[in-house]
Amino acid sequence: MIYLEAIITLSAIGVGLTILLLIANKLFGNYGTCKVKVNDREPFEVEGGGKLLDALYDQKIFIPSACGGQGSCGFCKTCVIKGGGPLLPTEEPYLTEEEQKNGTRLACQVKIRNDIEIQVKAEYLNVKQFKATVGPCKMMTTDIREIHLKLTGGETIDFRPGQYVQVLVPNKKETVFRAYSIASVPSTKDEVELLVRLIPNGLGSTYLHSVKEGDEVTFTGPYGDFVLDESADSELVCVGGGVGMAPMRSLLRHVAATNPQKPCWLFFGARTTDQLLYEADFKAMAEKLPNIKICYALSEPEKCPDWKGATGFIHESVARELAENASANRQAFLCGPPKMLEAARKTLQQKGFKNENIFADEF
Repeated sequence: MIYLEAIITLSAIGVGLTILLLIANKLFGNYGTCKVKVNDREPFEVEGGGKLLDALYDQKIFIPSACGGQGSCGFCKTCVIKGGGPLLPTEEPYLTEEEQKNGTRLACQVKIRNDIEIQVKAEYLNVKQFKATVGPCKMMTTDIREIHLKLTGGETIDFRPGQYVQVLVPNKKETVFRAYSIASVPSTKDEVELLVRLIPNGLGSTYLHSVKEGDEVTFTGPYGDFVLDESADSELVCVGGGVGMAPMRSLLRHVAATNPQKPCWLFFGARTTDQLLYEADFKAMAEKLPNIKICYALSEPEKCPDWKGATGFIHESVARELAENASANRQAFLCGPPKMLEAARKTLQQKGFKNENIFADEF
């Protein structure tokens, strides 16, 4: 009986505390109407208390965010000029000391509690939302799917090779986007091609591996800071693995079509031969365009006794094959797992690449 009374008492206390919290939130969490000023645009009004990221999306201002606003990707960096409140511990791991000093914040972590003024990259104001119909799809490996998304309504998309889009993942609880590099070439303006690796329990990849031809998909874009040096004498070095092939495929096909004399390298690493994406396509390209050199390497060659090509980790192939040259007229585009990117960056720096000429797209 005593235990029952204690349980009832504790339950009553819990209910009371919940009611008090709800009342307090109603009284003190009502921030009224707040104004949000973005760059030099006219301010827009929102009901206070929500996330800055959500307010921007409601206004069709699509800044990058690949984690669904959970503060775990660090993509939604925004300069808060005033009104953002104190920096939160959840933001600190994603911001450099300099960024913290100049007011950079994660838009998904900033709550609008009063009038706020922010600065976003001008290019984000040109990012659009697109509707697309799923076109042909095929499995390239046991877990990587090639997907074609045909834009609807006569729309077209302008992008640079090396950029990416964010696919809207259907979710009842919140707005969820996932980022995927564009594999198609910029000249194909009414379609984007993606390569998507299936991640167990991954929201984005599970969704995109389940869509069928004719389904509708929504995405925003393009995003990405990389700008290809189009001059014929500048060298481009691509290093990647897995779905890191997507931007390489866009870059090298673009170069082959528009600037075939440009010197280029593709270094692509895989564990076994069944993961060598588009090997035949690129080798055929290299036969026609001698300034484009291709190197595929296997890290587990013992499982592929018929393999006659390079072996080891892909940065080791870079070290063997790439000439040392300190010219500023060289660019590198890296896309792959963090450890691969770290090793490739160090190797390229040893070959004379300046850090600002090495662009890395981590997944």
